[in-house]
Amino acid sequence: MRKNEWRGIRLGLCCQFAREPIKFRTTTATAMLRLSRRDRLARLGELCRSNAAALLAAVRYCAGHGFGAFRVNSQILPVKTHPQAGYDMRELPAGGDIIARFRECGELARAHDIRLSFHPDQFVVLNSPNVTTLAHSLAELDYQAEVASWIGADTINIHGGGAYGDKPAALRTLRKNINRLPAVVRSRLTLENDDKIYTPADLLPVCEDTAVPLVYDVHHHRCLPDGLSIEAATARARATWNCEPVVHLSSPLDGWRGPRPERHHDYIEPRDFPSAWKRLKLTVEVEAKAKELAVTRLLEWLRSGAC
Repeated sequence: MRKNEWRGIRLGLCCQFAREPIKFRTTTATAMLRLSRRDRLARLGELCRSNAAALLAAVRYCAGHGFGAFRVNSQILPVKTHPQAGYDMRELPAGGDIIARFRECGELARAHDIRLSFHPDQFVVLNSPNVTTLAHSLAELDYQAEVASWIGADTINIHGGGAYGDKPAALRTLRKNINRLPAVVRSRLTLENDDKIYTPADLLPVCEDTAVPLVYDVHHHRCLPDGLSIEAATARARATWNCEPVVHLSSPLDGWRGPRPERHHDYIEPRDFPSAWKRLKLTVEVEAKAKELAVTRLLEWLRSGAC
């Protein structure tokens, strides 16, 4: 990539930091259920308040280092949807103040043009035949959409789910359940191709039918090809968006000929940045284990023309 060809690229940091002393705190339902209800709510309020402050620091860091996006940790409100340990923000001590702190994060992100997003954990599966799994998935999406509304996050990205022995039927279930989502979730929902089951070619018809954008993961596509070129998949994915598209980038830990090319490297190899993306306006979420160090290195490579 020549210098200046990357100017439309917004690089995104995912969830946490490798070296910066910005930490998001969590807990377990087991630990919380050992406490009395009063003590549990006090502890959860402390954790949520701390995470709001950490998110504010993360947005400031991104703004100060040329990063254009930040993916928010799914457990920003710890154990929020757990059947026994879960809670409503109104139950927490000073819950309204905590929400106000999260709204400050959104205001700061907007002021510095930092795009915020969510990527729920793998247990969020919209086409599961298990009614308990589906109910938990819907609750998790509702919770993340609520926080997204406070901070101005515009995407909640999930994978297609399982095939359950019949991929066409599983895709029909996915379509049906997307169409049943509340507007606050559906307006932010995106689908992502994975490295085991659903390729871009599998998900693009669902995205086109439901008006849910496709987050194109080029690493996953390289691991699980489908006949579409990177150029074609990029073009079709971009067409599902009515705003700046989000894509994912990562490099294989042991190289493309290694035993498990799906594993993520600490950093991004410059040659793994698709030439099809140059001169495009994209949010590129960098999925690398070195976190902010990897994003900084990629940004330097883009500026130098190394990619």
